[in-house]
Amino acid sequence: MARKIGIDLGTANVLVYVKGRGIVLSEPSVVALSRKDNRIKAVGADALAMVGREPESIEVVRPMKNGVIADYDITEAMLRHFIGKSNGRLNPSKPEVMICIPAGVTTVEMRAVRDAALTAGARQAFLIREPLAAAVGANIPIAQPSGNLIIDIGGGTTEVAVISLNDIVVSTSVRVGGNKFDESIAAYVKRKYNVLIGERTAESIKIEIGSALSLERPITMPVRGRDQVAGLPRTIEISSNEITEALQEPLEAVVNATRAVLAETPPELSSDIIDKGMIMTGGGSMLRRINELLTEVTGVPCYVADQPANCVAIGTGMALEYIDILRDSLSGDDLH
Repeated sequence: MARKIGIDLGTANVLVYVKGRGIVLSEPSVVALSRKDNRIKAVGADALAMVGREPESIEVVRPMKNGVIADYDITEAMLRHFIGKSNGRLNPSKPEVMICIPAGVTTVEMRAVRDAALTAGARQAFLIREPLAAAVGANIPIAQPSGNLIIDIGGGTTEVAVISLNDIVVSTSVRVGGNKFDESIAAYVKRKYNVLIGERTAESIKIEIGSALSLERPITMPVRGRDQVAGLPRTIEISSNEITEALQEPLEAVVNATRAVLAETPPELSSDIIDKGMIMTGGGSMLRRINELLTEVTGVPCYVADQPANCVAIGTGMALEYIDILRDSLSGDDLH
């Protein structure tokens, strides 16, 4: 019997959900290539370990940009690696695969994802839009004629959608996510302290002390980087309130996307959302106090789902179980 696999093919990470086993794989969507012959040297965590430390002979790339394929061949090779790893060497059958895609992608981008999955070894490939997968994974009763607002902050995109009767009613997608948070932190440190830091350092600052609203008792941490003027290593002390300041621009984009969807939501569904509140998923929703920020600016209660970083992957895998119910809102082999 063919194994059923759900893949959250994200800009920052790839998560794989296998029926009966849950999430079996969570690795960065990063590939290391040889510059000499384009041969793949490492995929996932092994490739991420090389970022910022690679010699001239190796190039480290992220084949996904803003939730869509930026490099088809490398994405296909990465998918082949992850499908093979999660399917198991002793299982020769081709799996049925469900992959999540941002809500706003074009038919061409959808076809590229589907074709990459089929070429990488899938027997059948279905596509589910990210907010729908997030809602399924967060155990939201989307089959009811009732409005549910989902805010999914991934690595490359933020998806905001109102879902009712197993489909999306209103949605928007902005190309702002966890990666943009990291870039804003690195730019702020460079601007304020004349210190250059890498993307991995920026990410660790965000995780350790990042907050969407100022904290009453700010947290600080030492940050090591390279002084732009002297060109020498330097350590500085940064506080959480500085990171709140650094994140103003990307957070404003998330707030504006949420407001735009609320403004377009039909009145009946709006009243449901006021009663139930908004649900946040995705790795970006783990930023301190981000739900409080959204509650403050919209006046609608906002909650972070359980296991927010895994909701999309879980929902993508679970969608294969309910394929007959969700069929109208999915895109399959024919992409109708």
